[in-house]
Amino acid sequence: MLREARSAADHVAVQLTLERERYAELGGKLRAAPPAGIVTVARGSSDHAANYCAYLTMARLGHIVASLPMSLVTLNRAPLIAKNALAIAISQSGQSPDVVEPIRYFREGGATTVALVNNADSPLARAAEWSIPLHAGVESSVAATKSFIASLVAGALFTGHWQDDAGFLQSLERLPDALRTAAACDWSAAVEALAGSDRLMVVGRGIGFPLALEAALKCKETCAIQAEAFSGAEIKHGPMALIDDGYPLLMFATRGPSQAGMVQLADEMRHRGARVLLAAPSDIPQRDLTLPVAATPDLDPIVAIQAFYVMAAQLSAARGLDADKPRHLNKVTRTN
Repeated sequence: MLREARSAADHVAVQLTLERERYAELGGKLRAAPPAGIVTVARGSSDHAANYCAYLTMARLGHIVASLPMSLVTLNRAPLIAKNALAIAISQSGQSPDVVEPIRYFREGGATTVALVNNADSPLARAAEWSIPLHAGVESSVAATKSFIASLVAGALFTGHWQDDAGFLQSLERLPDALRTAAACDWSAAVEALAGSDRLMVVGRGIGFPLALEAALKCKETCAIQAEAFSGAEIKHGPMALIDDGYPLLMFATRGPSQAGMVQLADEMRHRGARVLLAAPSDIPQRDLTLPVAATPDLDPIVAIQAFYVMAAQLSAARGLDADKPRHLNKVTRTN
């Protein structure tokens, strides 16, 4: 896991070079004929990447995006109106039937279908009209790392080319260097704080919320910590009742409109007795962990998760676990 996570920068450099024309062509098609509706189709880490892609699409283009409950197609056989819609599937393996079948359904119903998939010779890649490889290479670790980062980059490429935003696309070109810097971040304070924990809240907001979702999943997968992700706007509702003295919170205060509120929330949680680990950029004096940044705030989650992955692998080892052999899990999960 650690080796593959640290290799993400090299794979992203390849990804940025090889697929420019394909993304540009798709972006031109969507500008010429905007979809009537947009759904994402994904599970697990890929769904967190889809959440990021959806946030960018809504924030930058104004199109509303929904996450498809796949059972509507695979189990309920619901009569969904697919004509003129856009369905975006994200997957590492492209094997799971409940990701492949909805893409087939939408394509047959007249939708534009896009597969952002690492396995270019998979059922999902063959099912979609537009299949764009992630170029993350073979990923042996059960926990997805470099393929997740490549999925985030794919979502940003998709959005940037649809918007035809030259400045944003130029910012993407600087990601490989930013990822290398992120992989060298020292988050040993988090390893020390969480080595003995069996529970954790991971908090983010706005474009940083997909980051919290992914971090919580990886804490479960690789560290056997019961970690749950919450939006910074939700934590004051039901989750607040869980906070007691020493309760650990990992909080991501990425740049943007939500940052000030997240820093304030971290202070409030400290006053309530929580053990807060605030990950924030170097200009935030209250930070406990330095959060790396990209060329533009919309890309910050990509480099932030790189720093987290290195910490998660180290935390797993500190807890006496093998991050590459999580209990009860396989690399490819097939659900219906």
